[in-house]
Amino acid sequence: MILRFLKHLGRYALMLRDSVSKPENYRVYWNEFMVQCNDMGIRSLPIVCIVSVFLGMVLTVQTAYQLVSPIVPKPIIAGIIRDSMILELSPTVICIILAGVVGSKIASELGNMRVSEQIDALEIMGINSKAYLVLPKVLAALLVVPCLIIISIAIGIWGGFLAGTFSSILNQEQFLRGLISGFLAYNLFFAMTKAVTFAFIISTVPAYYGYYVEGGALQIGRASTTAVVVSCILILLADYALSIVLL
Repeated sequence: MILRFLKHLGRYALMLRDSVSKPENYRVYWNEFMVQCNDMGIRSLPIVCIVSVFLGMVLTVQTAYQLVSPIVPKPIIAGIIRDSMILELSPTVICIILAGVVGSKIASELGNMRVSEQIDALEIMGINSKAYLVLPKVLAALLVVPCLIIISIAIGIWGGFLAGTFSSILNQEQFLRGLISGFLAYNLFFAMTKAVTFAFIISTVPAYYGYYVEGGALQIGRASTTAVVVSCILILLADYALSIVLL
């Protein structure tokens, strides 16, 4: 068990080392980078928006259900929604969803290239396949995922506002007052730190499992599943570690 873990850790580290070498052709790498930004960002935007708005709406209703005491002012509900979306729900939940959407795509794409010997062909032509196939995905994820998290936070808060006003839980003035009261800019820094960390996990772990897959179509499916599971576990572990260190 330990030897297997060390083997995977060593190959993962070597893949990362080889993937940051100097590109042979910057134009080709730039084109691949833009393709990955489109796949990870634009194509993931609908699911991010849908999940975020319902997270905010459900959080508003459940928070109002818990705060039934007349002593508790209603604007506190908006503050709870804001901090919950910024600190935990948007970074963690959205990145777990992206691990399934983006991670499985990366693992299956690289796995198919490995099985069909396209990666071997790149190596024969003298191209650093790790840098060409992995580096654009990592850079695209580091750029796109924090942007998606920012959008998720805004839409989640907006969803909470809609649920609060339409359900007569609190009016617009109460929501805006609670949204502004007690805001800490450090919470946004914490959310972006989590987003960058999770983006690195989402892009590198599936790339590792896809790049080193062996076998056929069955093994590609297993590698994709394993990549998503491992990515989700690492995201949760990193979430806990960052919460201890930064908070």
